[in-house]
Amino acid sequence: MNRYQGRVVAITGAAQGLGLAMATRFAAEGAAVALADVNEQALTRAAETITDATLRTDRVDVTDSARVNAWIDGVTGELGRLDVLINNAGIIRDNRVEDITDDDWHAVIDVSLTGGFHCARAAFGPMKRQGYGRIVSFSSMSWRGNFGQTNYVAAKAGIVGMTRTLALEGARHGITANAIAPGLIETPMLASMNGPARDKLTHKIPMRHTGRPEDIAEAAAFLASEAAGYITGVVLDVDGGISIGSSIR
Repeated sequence: MNRYQGRVVAITGAAQGLGLAMATRFAAEGAAVALADVNEQALTRAAETITDATLRTDRVDVTDSARVNAWIDGVTGELGRLDVLINNAGIIRDNRVEDITDDDWHAVIDVSLTGGFHCARAAFGPMKRQGYGRIVSFSSMSWRGNFGQTNYVAAKAGIVGMTRTLALEGARHGITANAIAPGLIETPMLASMNGPARDKLTHKIPMRHTGRPEDIAEAAAFLASEAAGYITGVVLDVDGGISIGSSIR
């Protein structure tokens, strides 16, 4: 498919994992893709894996609003427009609530939530002017609450609230805003988990297996498409059914 021929897609946290999977998918469907990440070397490697596509790479710290504004200005200046923003950048600093330091709290909130706000605010202007836009932000299955993740859960729940408000403010301007809440996906973060803990979590998934980055890329490619134009303000769980709850069988 070439759903994104002539479209410009900007992705944060794009150098590896889910971000790279989405960049690869959008490029394969004809999009010009702007990849942003704090890891410049990883960005270079990522760009080398995506062939036959119009790409732009930028080292961007999403916690720096001036840098985000400059990035979006650069994307629209070079590529002519901005159709899709994927807010994917995020970090974890897990601990019990009494052991979360001020630095760990602010680091997670600043990257995952404040960074997403910086990017959405910068993208809103160009999208409003062209009367079209798609904003897809990343929450998590944890946004409903998860032991040892007070900071991460607060950030991901905040993404849900922000998304719903962006949907309201963007609706009359042709802008949709939706969130994706991934479950256990095969990423470097999951790979670092020890075997027994990983097996225990996987057993809780009704489908009994983890997801692939491509599953997330598929969801993002749909929500950011013209076909999803009447869908806004929703949270799409991509988690093999784990958010449904446990079964006694």
